[in-house]
Amino acid sequence: MILITGGAGFIGSNLQAALARRGHETVVVDTLGCDSKWRNLAKHPPARLVPPQDVHAFLETYPPLEMVFHLGAVSETTALDGDLVWRTNVILSQRLWDWCAARDVRLVYASSAATYGAGEQGFADDFSVAALERLRSLNLYGWTKHAFDLLVAKVLTHRREQPPQWAGLKFFNVYCPNEYHKGKMISVVKVKHDEMAAGGLTRLFRSDQPGLPDGEQKRDFIWVGDVVDVMLWLMETPSVSGLYNLGTGRARTYLDLAHAVSDAAGKPHAVEFIDMPAGLRGQYQSFTEARMDRLRAAGYTGQFTPMEEGIRRYVQDYLATPDLYV
Repeated sequence: MILITGGAGFIGSNLQAALARRGHETVVVDTLGCDSKWRNLAKHPPARLVPPQDVHAFLETYPPLEMVFHLGAVSETTALDGDLVWRTNVILSQRLWDWCAARDVRLVYASSAATYGAGEQGFADDFSVAALERLRSLNLYGWTKHAFDLLVAKVLTHRREQPPQWAGLKFFNVYCPNEYHKGKMISVVKVKHDEMAAGGLTRLFRSDQPGLPDGEQKRDFIWVGDVVDVMLWLMETPSVSGLYNLGTGRARTYLDLAHAVSDAAGKPHAVEFIDMPAGLRGQYQSFTEARMDRLRAAGYTGQFTPMEEGIRRYVQDYLATPDLYV
């Protein structure tokens, strides 16, 4: 049995689909709400759906878990309720870590590239306490993800109890089907596709960095299939533990992304630049690029999907069809 927190979310439901196809029994911890989020699980329903508030009671029944994928979080980069975000992103993560350590259950958890802040310290996934303490996140979400990474590093430094295998994955900019419930946190790929489908121009934020041209902000965009492949590889490779970046290792501009969406949709390149919202100024990462050396050194040999190919799949195989879901 495998537990997936956030298993009805965009990354979690893609992982759930892959595990179901392999015949694994899964338990998903998530809420479905009153919108169409249930469709993320419609083709691959779990054996059980547990509301987040009931996860501790469920764990107290001593379920025969082989592994926990902890992907659930408050992930909005503009979130303001510090107490809620801390409870969800740090305290729940601590409790799952302790439960897995006490019962010899393997744990993979979601960290984030948001932990790197503006990137002044680079994007090397150095897991030493000293290196982590130098990072400065730009928002509450990134700070809570960083806080848990730091707690784990200190646990290991003091040789406290730990799961038999553990891995933290610093997700960079993931794009994929099944993200449609995310509102304002939906991927840029989907937003740009919808702008074109409505007959408008593709809109990008003007640069707020001196000397950086509009549209030249760069992020490391990664196709969800590659993210799922790494998580499955970790499940199949119990000897590997650590904190690892999970991007492609190649930053691409937002202008590249907009053009790739246009090409996939068969539309001409047409971009207009708009002012960045006040709420994002000072919290916006103008450059991210994963250093992938440590994951490669750990033995992962899979190839990452080029951005143009990933966007083509997303647009043509999902967004341009009646069935949007994995």
